[in-house]
Amino acid sequence: MNINNKIKLRGQLRSYLRCLLGLYMLLLTMNIGVYFLNINAGFLVSTGIVLHLLIVLIFYHIKREVIFNQLITFAAQYDQIQRQLMMDLSLPYAILDDEGKILWFNQAFAFLIGQDNGRSKQPITNIFSELTLETFPREKQEADYYLSYMHQDFRVHIKCVNIDSLIEHSEMLEMEDGKSSSLYAMVFFDETKLNEYIYKYENETMVIGLIYLDNYDETLESVEEVRRSLMTVLIDRKINKYFNVIDGLVKKFEKDKYFLVMRTRFLNELKKVKFNILEEIKTVNIGNDRSVTLSIGIGSNKGSYSKNFDCARTAIDLALARGGDQVVIKDGDSILYYGGESQAIEKNTRVKTRIKAHALKECMNSKNTIIVMGHKIIDVDSFGAAIGIYRAAKTLNKKVHIIIDTPTSSIRPLMENFLDNPIYDAHMFLNCHEARERMDDKTLVVVVDTNKPSYTECEELLYITKTIVVLDHHRQGSEVIKNSVLSYIEPYASSTCEMVAEILQYFDEIHIQNIEADAIYAGIVVDTDNFLQKTGVRTFEAAAFLRRCGANVTRVRKLFRENMNDYQARGETIKNAELFCESFAIAECPNKYINSPTIVGAQAANELLNIIGVKASFVLTKYKGLVYISARAIDEVNVQIIMERMGGGGHFNIAGCQLKNSTVQEAKDYLKNTLKEMLDRGEICDESDFIKRCSEPREKRNNCQC
Repeated sequence: MNINNKIKLRGQLRSYLRCLLGLYMLLLTMNIGVYFLNINAGFLVSTGIVLHLLIVLIFYHIKREVIFNQLITFAAQYDQIQRQLMMDLSLPYAILDDEGKILWFNQAFAFLIGQDNGRSKQPITNIFSELTLETFPREKQEADYYLSYMHQDFRVHIKCVNIDSLIEHSEMLEMEDGKSSSLYAMVFFDETKLNEYIYKYENETMVIGLIYLDNYDETLESVEEVRRSLMTVLIDRKINKYFNVIDGLVKKFEKDKYFLVMRTRFLNELKKVKFNILEEIKTVNIGNDRSVTLSIGIGSNKGSYSKNFDCARTAIDLALARGGDQVVIKDGDSILYYGGESQAIEKNTRVKTRIKAHALKECMNSKNTIIVMGHKIIDVDSFGAAIGIYRAAKTLNKKVHIIIDTPTSSIRPLMENFLDNPIYDAHMFLNCHEARERMDDKTLVVVVDTNKPSYTECEELLYITKTIVVLDHHRQGSEVIKNSVLSYIEPYASSTCEMVAEILQYFDEIHIQNIEADAIYAGIVVDTDNFLQKTGVRTFEAAAFLRRCGANVTRVRKLFRENMNDYQARGETIKNAELFCESFAIAECPNKYINSPTIVGAQAANELLNIIGVKASFVLTKYKGLVYISARAIDEVNVQIIMERMGGGGHFNIAGCQLKNSTVQEAKDYLKNTLKEMLDRGEICDESDFIKRCSEPREKRNNCQC
């Protein structure tokens, strides 16, 4: 039997042909009306309708096979046209099976990969390593992927298509029970030009910068009066010349402040040379005793000039809070640091301290309760600073509490002087749970000796209260306590106790008890290693003020006496120390049989600096699931930038960090790799190295290897 006899029309074509029958029904209805008008006329119309119907049926029967052949031919030709259009499509197009193997692709895809259809049955991963079956979209889903191939950038759009319905109606294929089949349709969009334009646009966008001279007044004071104008001109000339070379615009708006505008592509160039203007500006010397240092804050990638300027202001504030002599770039939501290799310069004036003291007094007067907290594993500096704030609040007749969750062995001797003492409130010290219960809208939280929320004794309080005061001497990092009404951070200060001692001098009619003066004095002694490190004129002035208030050196020394286990642990730490790169002492502090291994580790790090040739010391301690690293230096290495690279922070010669989910050996390897990397890049340099490099050509200075 002919195949055309088996085929029946369906769908819209079938309905279209059947509508002719409806027309005949209409003609018959009209024919009946004609019969009522005239019988002969009606008979004539009926004869015409019947003859027309017979002719149509005979024609359809004779031409039926031709019509179906034409329809089939048209369908086949239409399919060929579709296939040819896909083959000639300018976009690379391919179809993969459910195993990620290529089944078919068009000419554009063949041209892209340089292959023909004869070698099409291969995994797509063999050609594009970025495209793996594990990352492909699931059934009826689609996704975009980005890759580079043959120096071109592509966006690959992949869609998963289910073919179960096609196989189900197929007479040649059969589905296995419980299994589903899919194909992946893949289209490549060339975005090379688009990325080039985006790259050019981003490179040509303007970034905003602020340049501040850190020690302008102090440097001028060290120069003869007749030569001060010359020094100012030399500084202006060096800054303008440096940025004019990169097509930057510098405008001086105050005697020690400049406004900077430049393109992003030049900012990237400055990153490569690590902003060597920081070192070049220090070469300005016309007889001045102090080198000029500057801080730069840059804002970029915020979408508008006003937002970039806001980022620049935030960046310069952060640079100054970290001690100056560095560049801080706020690139969108990320923060980058450059420089910061020199120690912070002590300010001789106390104007800022007086302003901060009056601001603190106003904050305390506006609240009924003050809660003071330091950092976790509280040390002597944190405890002494908290005691100083306690006395300031009591002078204003306020309720005040100090949060100490777990006292360490280093502060227990100091803390015992206040416990069961009738002069002090029985609830002077609270744990975290008790402090949370006492929080209300009239509570002020004062954070001392840290500016990182995750390091505080009770971080939850920072999100409960609306009034926060921060007093600290550590450099700020990317993690800071937000929404503080008063932030007093001075990296040049030897300790937070020194800052608190200066603040207390501006509280009228304050009377500091002897044991309170001992606690604050002890904090200064510990953080300066008996006035051997990071001491300035104001450090000794603060110590003298505390001595006048009743601090006793002998009592403080007795407080620092150790038990035998701690002394032996420190000796064992020093005994097992190793010398890395002939300059860095690395040791592990035992954590058994001692109450505060982190304190012992810090003491051992100080002792290791007494070894000839040791530029910096690092002591690692495992305590409560964390690995603590205490880093110490004298003046040859900036341990702060080393610890910052590992997620911590601190000062030029005293710093540390905490590592989670790590063993001591893993932390030691991480430390060694960080030191090696920073040495190779020339990022660890001492003061003598810097002086030597300043007299060398810029090319040598940029490639410094310590």
